[in-house]
Amino acid sequence: MESRSTKGSAMSQRSHTIGREEVAGRLLAGSVKRSYAPVVDIDWDAPLEDGKYFLPPQVLSLWGTEMWDRMSEAQRIELSRQESANILSVGIWFENILNQALLRALLHNDPSSLHTRYTLTEMGDECRHMTMFGRAIEQMGAKPFQLRWYQAVVVNVLPKTFRGTMLWVAALIGEEIFDATQRRVLEDPQLQPMISRLMRIHVTEESRHIRFAREGVRRRVAEGHRIDRLWVGTLQGIGGPLFQRLFTNPAMYERAGLDPKEARRQALANPHFRENQRRGFESLAAFLEENGLMRATSRALWRRGGFL
Repeated sequence: MESRSTKGSAMSQRSHTIGREEVAGRLLAGSVKRSYAPVVDIDWDAPLEDGKYFLPPQVLSLWGTEMWDRMSEAQRIELSRQESANILSVGIWFENILNQALLRALLHNDPSSLHTRYTLTEMGDECRHMTMFGRAIEQMGAKPFQLRWYQAVVVNVLPKTFRGTMLWVAALIGEEIFDATQRRVLEDPQLQPMISRLMRIHVTEESRHIRFAREGVRRRVAEGHRIDRLWVGTLQGIGGPLFQRLFTNPAMYERAGLDPKEARRQALANPHFRENQRRGFESLAAFLEENGLMRATSRALWRRGGFL
């Protein structure tokens, strides 16, 4: 005879499965109603507008610094071009990593489930986003930023380590910080129309990806062991110093005609830049705290990176 504990465990597993399927079904319906094909939903033939920025001045890393005050308007716009190209390049790297990790996870999932169908839908979105980012870099007259050899080694290893709770937390770290900033600035009148449209498309589709990942975290935390929460809650803090480094890439300052070491030094000391980082991380930080995934070590690392 089946024990009560076994029955309870089975019922709990079924309830989580049903919940997971319901969420995936809603997201699939949303994808049918509102998805984009950037190849036709962005006017790639429209010329860039003179005097418009590729990121609004107030979110650039050097805004408000002594170096910024000495720059001409043309230099500021060029810095925005290079910072935008850098962020889009980072976005391509991350979405590539995420798709690899999701593909590995699908090997162990039910291929007929709604959860699997939405995972594949999200991967399709990410492929279109990577195409959109690459084309935008070309359209803005910039060059993509390439991985250095040691970064390439790490990037090739990461998809193999993103499993379970860590997969969904990594997805949120890569999506929510960018998403929060884009939501604040996509209607800025100083922004190039092409970039504004790109952000609108990305924010719309990423909102579903974030919902999917958040539900994945909640489910794994409810079902998982305390050791898993401890491990993930400690390790995810690596994102703080990593993103700080990526957002102050010396190469983008050099391409903008600035002293890369001095520019990065002023950016890291810039209170406006740190405030933008904190605002971008604020919602995700609260979610991680709420789910017991923000430990002392990770808190310290995010604070070191300027996100707390």
